[in-house]
Amino acid sequence: MPEPVPNFSNSVKLKYVKLGYQYLVNNFLTFLIVPIMAALIIQVLKLGPEEILSIWNSLHFDLLQILCSSFLIVFIATVYFMSKPRSIYLVDYSCYKAPVTCRVPFSTFMEHSRLILKDNPKSVEFQMRILERSGLGEETCLPPAIHYIPPTPTMETARNEAEVVIFSAIDDLMQKTGLKPKDIDILIVNCSLFSPTPSLSAMVVNKYKLRSNIKSYNLSGMGCSAGLISIDLARDLLQVVPNSCALVVSTEIITPNYYQGSERAMLLPNCLFRMGGAAILLSNKRKDSRRAKYRLMHVVRTHKGADDKAFKCVFQQEDPQGKVGINLSKDLMVIAGEALKSNITTIGPLVLPASEQLLFLFTLIGRKIFNPKWKAYIPDFKQAFEHFCIHAGGRAVIDELQKNLQLSAEHVEASRMTLHKFGNTSSSSLWYEMSYIEAKGRMKKGDRIWQIAFGSGFKCNSAVWKCNRTIKTPTDGPWDDCIDRYPVFIPEIVKL
Repeated sequence: MPEPVPNFSNSVKLKYVKLGYQYLVNNFLTFLIVPIMAALIIQVLKLGPEEILSIWNSLHFDLLQILCSSFLIVFIATVYFMSKPRSIYLVDYSCYKAPVTCRVPFSTFMEHSRLILKDNPKSVEFQMRILERSGLGEETCLPPAIHYIPPTPTMETARNEAEVVIFSAIDDLMQKTGLKPKDIDILIVNCSLFSPTPSLSAMVVNKYKLRSNIKSYNLSGMGCSAGLISIDLARDLLQVVPNSCALVVSTEIITPNYYQGSERAMLLPNCLFRMGGAAILLSNKRKDSRRAKYRLMHVVRTHKGADDKAFKCVFQQEDPQGKVGINLSKDLMVIAGEALKSNITTIGPLVLPASEQLLFLFTLIGRKIFNPKWKAYIPDFKQAFEHFCIHAGGRAVIDELQKNLQLSAEHVEASRMTLHKFGNTSSSSLWYEMSYIEAKGRMKKGDRIWQIAFGSGFKCNSAVWKCNRTIKTPTDGPWDDCIDRYPVFIPEIVKL
């Protein structure tokens, strides 16, 4: 008996249909142009040598026409290259690695909490529940002043922390890149909650004896997304200052901002925020294009500060006892979701392939015209990026973005492991995540990286990078002594 014909309809999976659709739409121009070019070449080959020569002889070239045409071509080319934005390269970066003496295991953190809040056991229990579900590990670090019982935050200890974190990161960057102080044309330092006088940027100028004509900026009060704001500012400056280098330093100084009260909404940052900092070298020099790790493609910034709830969802204030801390609103995740929605609406057309943009457009038209209850189509950003660096603000932030963007566990691995190893290092967390991907040997030439950060105000900022060369697995950096242990399993609740 002949073998029964297999039912191919059952074997064809929807994902393969979608892959075919994506291939067809994304390569539509290729499919259109190749047959036309092939037909033209065939027609030319059919002509004999005499016919081709007669056609050539029939053409009449006037010297004036040739000169005018040449001038027009040169003029258009000049205008194009003059108006084209300069390429901004990320030469290299460095992340601060705190010494083991600054580590705060769960047992140490809770013991200190019980001693400091001995009159308020409910607040101690609250911190324990947060820590159990935080996604942090046993190796996160706090500055020396916070290890005292009670903590002793002073201006001197805060400056000491700033000097150790910032100078260590810059020293390491200079060693890796061969950068000299006189080569720095632009300096940008961002630190949200510690803004002394003289500024942190002035402190860097003084330490490294930078040039007197350096363009120096100090950004404060802009939250965990300030790192990408600094990148955006550096990009704008490098567009108008040719042949220049920009040094960007992102950090958050914990010492003066450790809350010592008992308000639950203000105790939350104590459980999540830890020491960290990063120094980044950007350049618009052509000679740096070969050695640079990445090229900056896009920066998209979204600000929801016009809305009162968004403005106050991360708010520095005094509690009833007059102790200053950061109040995190219960509406934070909802507001972050709205900010992300606005941000990806802007960045989508810049990065998504045509197939995803068409699906999104058709769904939008269908909901407007036919049925408003149709499920909104979420673009597949995995088609646009190979790597995702989501701000390690907390487990809930990473979970929400993984769900909304339909990302796999591997896509958010760098964010989860950074939160586990270093905690929430504020604006510098994105660079620890980038370093994790490099340490795993996953960063290849042509790979695209999406950095997403959230900050007070409320802001959602994105930066898109393209890998300039395949990155060799580094032998140094913040992950050098532990990368073989990662990824680790992080339980939903760690019983303390």
